[in-house]
Amino acid sequence: MRHDHDHDGPGTPRADRAAPPGPAAGDDLAAALGTVGVRLRTLRSGAGLTLAQVAGRTGISVSTLSRLESGSRRPTLELLLPLARAYGVTLDDLVDAPTTGDPRVHLRPVTTDGMTSIALTSGATEIGAYKLVLEAGSRPAPDPRTHDGYEWLYVLTGRLRLVLGHHDVVMGPGEAAEFDTRVPHWFGPADGGAVELLSLFGEQGQRAHTRVRPRARE
Repeated sequence: MRHDHDHDGPGTPRADRAAPPGPAAGDDLAAALGTVGVRLRTLRSGAGLTLAQVAGRTGISVSTLSRLESGSRRPTLELLLPLARAYGVTLDDLVDAPTTGDPRVHLRPVTTDGMTSIALTSGATEIGAYKLVLEAGSRPAPDPRTHDGYEWLYVLTGRLRLVLGHHDVVMGPGEAAEFDTRVPHWFGPADGGAVELLSLFGEQGQRAHTRVRPRARE
């Protein structure tokens, strides 16, 4: 049997032989995969879907979807392909996410149905924080939906129309609303213009705990 070796001379290996990937390559891969759970959670929240509904669309079990979003299950191509199709995004959108100084948090926007969502927290937090941007002219007609969780909305710019059960209100900058997402709800631009808002969402119904309240003015 013949063995071919590249040498510059007797007993001297070539210095330009390709080296195996070092720790940095593995770290980059781990960091990219670590953002997948956050992006999956952001996409599902933006689409107003439950884990059970995504399971029905993809054939992936609810428990597996939950572990993917929490980061306790390593994403594979077999899992990511049907999820990318279900959310109408590419694999690059799910995996190739640039990070901020904190590798658990990324600021890459995800856009679905005229709403751009930017996750501001990691998938490991009980309450997720998001910046939402509603495009001008998007969501022209109310389409109330329900899902598990509890949500807070705070309007930054524009005018937001919120339909919540039998209530139909218009909110301006500086105004906030909180509600149980098991109540049929929908929100969109109130006057056709763009709207920017912040959203805090507890998927299991978690609520923020207020530790300090201002004293009433006399």
